[in-house]
Amino acid sequence: MKKILIVGESCRDVFVYCKANRLCPDIPVPALSIVNQTENPGMAMNVERNVRSIFDNCDIVTNEGWENVTKTRYMHLESNHMFIRVDTDHVIPRIDIKRVPLDYDIIAISDYNKGFLTEEDIKYLCENHDNVFIDTKKILGDWANKVKFVKINNFEYERSKDFIPKALDGKIIYTKGESGACFNGKIYPVREKVEVNDVSGAGDSFFAALLVKYAETEDIEEAIIFANECASIAVQHKGVSVIKRK
Repeated sequence: MKKILIVGESCRDVFVYCKANRLCPDIPVPALSIVNQTENPGMAMNVERNVRSIFDNCDIVTNEGWENVTKTRYMHLESNHMFIRVDTDHVIPRIDIKRVPLDYDIIAISDYNKGFLTEEDIKYLCENHDNVFIDTKKILGDWANKVKFVKINNFEYERSKDFIPKALDGKIIYTKGESGACFNGKIYPVREKVEVNDVSGAGDSFFAALLVKYAETEDIEEAIIFANECASIAVQHKGVSVIKRK
């Protein structure tokens, strides 16, 4: 079986579900009453746990003390509307990129642009491994020229498109929400419309499914179709869910 390595920063995702039956008397904001709370590993570790749910051979290189990096979302219990997100102001140290093992069939970079990976770090991995996949919040540039494939969302694509080098032609997959994904000028639609309850972690689910199916088939089109299906399932659940095979 092929081996996948996830490289990227991680955090702890916390969802605090609340009721809001009244406004504060002194200022017109909801007075929240906490009902329950859930949490899960987030960012790169969410990609890893999604991969592991359907694929056995996966490892991760991430930041130590990731549990202290939190994203806390206060959600309305019934509507799943987010009132506010509170992030910890925690510095994530840069990785020593030369210590990342390269003896994997696929290296997947889950880059949330929090300081763990620089453009030079990603460039190093791309130039020293033939199968690097990137999901990044950075503006794309020459540093990604040697990548195998880039997965970003539509907002990130629009932000980067004026700076994308020619070398990335035919390598970018960008997701378009309920419209599916676009690759090499072709739209891969979602097969059926679903009720969207929460998009939290949907990009991680798409990326994880893309990696697994490509590892199994080496067919990027088949991988995109499978990733669409998995992301469609993920958005039907509240909070951050883990993909499963049908």
